[in-house]
Order: sequence, then C-alpha cells, then structure tokens
Amino acid sequence: MHAVNHTGLSQFLLLGLSEDPKVQPILFGLFLSMYLVTVLGNMLIILVTAWDTHLHTPMYFFLCNLSFVDLGFISTTVPKMLMNIQKQNKDISYMECLTQVYFFIIFSGMDNFLLTVMAYDRFVAICHPLKYIHIMNPQLCGLLVLISWLIITCVSLIHILLMMQLNFSTSTEISHFFCELGQVLKVANSETLINNIFLYVAIVLMVFFPVCGILFSYFQIVSSLMRIFSTTSRYKAFSTCLSHLCVVSLFYGTGLGVYFSSEVIHSSQVKSVASVMYTVVTPMLNPFIYCLRNKDVKGALGRLFSRAGYFFVKHSLEK
Repeated sequence: MHAVNHTGLSQFLLLGLSEDPKVQPILFGLFLSMYLVTVLGNMLIILVTAWDTHLHTPMYFFLCNLSFVDLGFISTTVPKMLMNIQKQNKDISYMECLTQVYFFIIFSGMDNFLLTVMAYDRFVAICHPLKYIHIMNPQLCGLLVLISWLIITCVSLIHILLMMQLNFSTSTEISHFFCELGQVLKVANSETLINNIFLYVAIVLMVFFPVCGILFSYFQIVSSLMRIFSTTSRYKAFSTCLSHLCVVSLFYGTGLGVYFSSEVIHSSQVKSVASVMYTVVTPMLNPFIYCLRNKDVKGALGRLFSRAGYFFVKHSLEK
C-alpha cells in the first residue's frame, strides 16, 4: 500500500469489538443504551448542580465539570462506533481519527486532573475546615479548572502535531473500536520515537502526578481522621469522601485493568473489550455513584423532580 499522510487521501479501518454480523445488532443496542443512560445521568448532575443553590459549593462545582467531561469522553468514541455498525462499514477518515485522538486525550486527561482537584477539595475540607471557605474560594476553583483545561489542551495539540508528521498506508486497520493514540502509533509507517517519548512524558504529567496528588491528599485525610477520637465524627467526615473514592477506584481500576490486559493478553479483541470499561462504563456509572451515595444530590434531585411534577400537573389542569 502507498504510504501517505494527506488528510484527503488516508482513511483507517476500525476493526471494532466483533466482526460477527450476528453480534452487530446486539452491540448496537447495548452501546446505544449505555450512551443514552450516560448522557441522561450526567445531564441530570449538571442540571441539578446548576439549579439547586444548596449545591453551589466547590465540591459540586467540580462534580458538574466532571459530568461535562464524562459526556465529552463517551461522545468522542461511541457515536462513531454506532454509526459504523449502523452503516455496516469500518471506515474512519484521517481527520476524524485525529479528532478522536485529540478529544480523547483532552477528556481522559481532564478526568485525571478533576479527580485530583476533587481530592484536594476533600483534603482542605477535612484537614482545614475553618479555612475551607477562604482557601476554596470561587476564584481558586475556577482557576484550577482553567489551568487543567489549558495544560491538557496543549498536551493534546502537541500529540496531534507530532502525529501529522507520520505516514500511514491507505485503509490501515486499527485493532480497536476508536482511534486510540497507542494503537494508531503502532500502525504508522514512519519512525515514532519522538511520539512515543512524548507519550511517556504525557503519561507522567496526566497520570503519575495526579495519582500522587490523590494519594497525598488521602494520606493527609487519613492522618487527620486518626486524630479524631469520636468514631461517629470520624465516619461522618470520611463519608464525604466515599463517592469520590468510588469514582477514583473505578476510573484507575479499569485503566490499570486495560493496561495489564494489554501486557498479558495479546488478543486485540480482548484489549478492545477491556477498554470499554473505562471509556464507556466508567462515565455511565459516575452519576449513579454520586446520586446513590450522596444525600445532598439525592435531595436536590428529589426537589427538582417535585418541582417538575408540580409544573406538569399545573399545566395539565390549566388545559
């Protein structure tokens, strides 16, 4: 095949999760359902945190941003896969592939940064409760989110600029259901040393430092809680961290699962199925974790649905 790197000439073939025609309708229904549930759940979190004044606090400001990022995260990969299943083809253009890589890096990186910032928020709330309002002021919260967006946007842009220097064969097959950076670099026809070096640098920046920040925050939290003599007070303070801990465990647990499965199992189909866990399942479950384990969110949702039901009944009676 002729190696090119021109946007109008190159296309890739996404092999997806299965090539069995009988499985395609099942995959379409399953992923469409998961996508709709994810959109509904995260939109509800965004709506309720914006509408309910009781949730206008730093913790829920970050949660609202996390829900927005999770919406972008799943929307980067699943709609294209659903479209390909529906049209019964595997094509993705060069520009579409670059776009997927660009936004996937942005949203996955923002997930890491926001989880770290949320851990810092819990650290300040538990370890420095009297200074919490002054430390976690709206200006600092907005600045932390803005800096995170700027850093990850620059990192993603550099990845894309480096990828644009690579050559690919036309109709190159990618053993995945979306254009994942590592998989795309594997099928390049030109030298990818610089790309791989920057990939490792980005992993340190986007994964290692955030994980260290989360571990440090929780080390300080646990140390502070151990100095509280009352078991009830200790549990009450730690309970504010449980939802965040569940989301962190789910996100990094599934990510590590994908990494170790790729190291141990060399089947591309198994790796793709493992990737579904952190690209699709995690964004879908995050809203449910915060709704089921958080009394404030459950209360706000109850007030929102009650208000909506009241207006619906009132509107029906007026008719």
